[in-house]
Amino acid sequence: MANAPLKVVTLNVNGVRAAFRKGMADWLAESKPDILCLQEVRASDADLEALFGEVNHLSPSGQWHILHDPASAKGRAGVAVVSSQPSLAHSSVLGPEDFDSAGRWLEAEFDVNGERLTVVSTYVHSGEVDTPKQVEKYKFLEAMTARMAELLATRENVVVLGDLNVGHTELDIKNWKGNVKNAGFLPQERAYFDGFMHKQGWRDLGRDAHPGVAGPYTWWSFRGQAFDTDAGWRIDYQLATPKLAERASNYRVDRAASYDTRFTDHSPVVVEYNF
Repeated sequence: MANAPLKVVTLNVNGVRAAFRKGMADWLAESKPDILCLQEVRASDADLEALFGEVNHLSPSGQWHILHDPASAKGRAGVAVVSSQPSLAHSSVLGPEDFDSAGRWLEAEFDVNGERLTVVSTYVHSGEVDTPKQVEKYKFLEAMTARMAELLATRENVVVLGDLNVGHTELDIKNWKGNVKNAGFLPQERAYFDGFMHKQGWRDLGRDAHPGVAGPYTWWSFRGQAFDTDAGWRIDYQLATPKLAERASNYRVDRAASYDTRFTDHSPVVVEYNF
């Protein structure tokens, strides 16, 4: 793949076709990622091929290579890994055979200057308290916990990134007091993130880059004045193995300049890795 640093980005597009209509290509031209992980794609393989085919010239290599795992239900969820070089291998297997994780977990293997890098684009359920949606969210977090432990034990350079739909601490939500009983900030949800970081040893690169301060937030509701007042949530993460975290630099959230220039309700989260 391209020479270091390797720019890896996670982005919930809130529907990739709508994002391109609203100006995503302009951001792509400016950011020039080597690997772009998408969530809430909500489109077909053909849609992705057509959209990125039109902007192949924006790829560092002159061509985008697309991996896509759509959801079982058409028009829902969907994750993708779009890269300037083809992957060595990929997998969307997560959890037991009877567990439907389609459109929510996609692993891709890359060769970066002779070293193996594993990139996982994931989209955790949003959940809803006291409903089957919350049950599914906990099932996914259980499966995710088990797989992340396996990855940590068997590979050195891994990053799990995406819309994880949980604010880990009070620093990750502007109005945390008003959300302690809501999905996304429930103690049981947050405990899984304690497990990722404190028990397993994953590094939260956003928090590493901004220790002890609120945000920087990555999602703001389209409703009201949330974006203008920065009443957001930090729910888009890059979680890296300890070795890969040592290679990480220049973490940033590509927050739009203004409400009317947004092409999604999330902002891209960018990290550069030095191989």
